[in-house]
Amino acid sequence: MKGSGGNDEFLRAVNEMFSEKIPFNRLLGLSIESMSPGGVTVSFRMRTELMGHRKRRMVHGGVISSVIDVTGGLVAFMGAQERMDETLEAKLERFGRVSTIDLRVDFLRPGTGMTFTATARTLRTGNKVAVARTELTNDTGELIAVGTGSYTVS
Repeated sequence: MKGSGGNDEFLRAVNEMFSEKIPFNRLLGLSIESMSPGGVTVSFRMRTELMGHRKRRMVHGGVISSVIDVTGGLVAFMGAQERMDETLEAKLERFGRVSTIDLRVDFLRPGTGMTFTATARTLRTGNKVAVARTELTNDTGELIAVGTGSYTVS
């Protein structure tokens, strides 16, 4: 995982919490590729358990929505924590309070491929709410879906 402009201990702790301590993220097989207050990249590999259409080997729409949601939530948290002067423990406690207020997903193409990458950036970060935009691409660079989410960050 690459980080930019941040405390290495903080980035390691967030990566561990996101990738290892959240069972749903483990189920999806999510891996943080890069993480900073301005952007986050998360990837996962296609597996039979994630298929929504077996014959066409497409990722289930619920998986796509979930990946967009959790990636957006992570970048919302990263943007919000940069504005706060807190201890590592307080920041990690805040991570557990981030939740989705609203999510819109536009499915643009069938979710085919072997690996997928979700890239999120914050559109706005306030004291209580952050808004993020996430794009999901496959291993050939095709844009599969986009999403915009609002998240509580207080």
